[in-house]
Amino acid sequence: MSGSKLHLWHPFTHQGAEPPPPTIRRGHGVFLETKDGRQILDAISSWWVNLHGHSHPAIAAAIGEQAARLEHVLFAGFSHEPAEELAMRLGKIVPAPLRHIFFSDDGSTAVEVALKMAVQYWSNLGHPEKRRIVALEHAYHGDTSGAMSVSDDSPFTSAFSPLRIPMLRTHSAYCAHCPVGLTRATCNIECLNQLETLLAKRGHEIAAMIVEPLLQGAGGMIVHPEEFLAGVRRLTAAHDVLLIADEVLTGFGRTGKMFACERAGVVPDFMCVAKGLTGGFLSLAATLTTDRVHEGFAGSDATHAFYHGHSYTANPIACAAANATLQIFDTEPVFQRIAAIERVHEARLPAFASEPCVKDVRHIGTVAAIELKVPDAGYLSSLRPRLYEFYLSRGVLLRPLGNVVYILPPYVITPEQLHMVYDTIQDSLGLVARASAFGG
Repeated sequence: MSGSKLHLWHPFTHQGAEPPPPTIRRGHGVFLETKDGRQILDAISSWWVNLHGHSHPAIAAAIGEQAARLEHVLFAGFSHEPAEELAMRLGKIVPAPLRHIFFSDDGSTAVEVALKMAVQYWSNLGHPEKRRIVALEHAYHGDTSGAMSVSDDSPFTSAFSPLRIPMLRTHSAYCAHCPVGLTRATCNIECLNQLETLLAKRGHEIAAMIVEPLLQGAGGMIVHPEEFLAGVRRLTAAHDVLLIADEVLTGFGRTGKMFACERAGVVPDFMCVAKGLTGGFLSLAATLTTDRVHEGFAGSDATHAFYHGHSYTANPIACAAANATLQIFDTEPVFQRIAAIERVHEARLPAFASEPCVKDVRHIGTVAAIELKVPDAGYLSSLRPRLYEFYLSRGVLLRPLGNVVYILPPYVITPEQLHMVYDTIQDSLGLVARASAFGG
């Protein structure tokens, strides 16, 4: 044995090309505290998972109590109270037709479950030809092979082309870069026309379509009109194509409603949830679906069973964290906090829209984005690491998506703290102006 310390391999970093990251020793509310005592305001909810603030005592207590009672039991052939309680709690807040729940580990696996269920559903019904999947431009659905396949081409997927399954792809409603050359003020959601044509020609071979409802996250915090999502549901229903709503980011209040689909009056055939489900404490995910889909797997034919399961499916400790997280929506003024965040976004974003170095501003619920004009737009923009370091030096965790700076805070952030985040972004615009002047 060598006895040497293993090197930590951090996600999305050039190995050995960046300075060592800060070591975080504790979190409280919206703040992270480094080993050397610095305070960093977490303005992106630690990759979009934290809802109610770091180290929330109710969630921490629920985890401790459950760990002392039952840490884990396989979910194949067994059940337990935390999972049953969580199914009951989710059943009260998801659209009523979504009556069946399949637990998994994280957002990527929740998507994998939905994709596999959709394809097997049609096979079980005697329609194996319905196996194609439709996804949107700019999509991102996770890092496992199926989730990467429905994600669009990007730095997240380019190295793994041999592992990706070919997908059918259609326009996103990216209004700042309209795919059909129109403006939102005068359009009638013509970006749906491509989907309508595709479904008319190939609906007989399409099992499902997957969307991030109203907000495409890693693609650039792209906000869609509600009419776009409603149109997707109308067209998929008309052509008997199942609709998968990836609410991994958008669920649990991020868009101002409990789920983004509510804003457009849409009920999908599958809903994938994760991230905020446990309040940012532990990894847990779920795929919810309808009686119709569930019945496609029922009966005595063993080949119709859904042969998918992970060792830690429905882990009791994670389920206990999720139950405590959802209970906080009942015991604390969560949606009042969400409304307060929305008001600050609405007050501050217009000034950024008039800045010469800003291409677009957009927001939905608690999420706001400022798209910057730079010569090398995209996730690999040379401006991204400079902005990240600038924000961190000011004590704010903002991790730009290339030339898109976004704010996605825990709900417990105060208006004063959120204004400070906006002030920090305002101060960073000088970097953007210099980058534009010198070509990157």
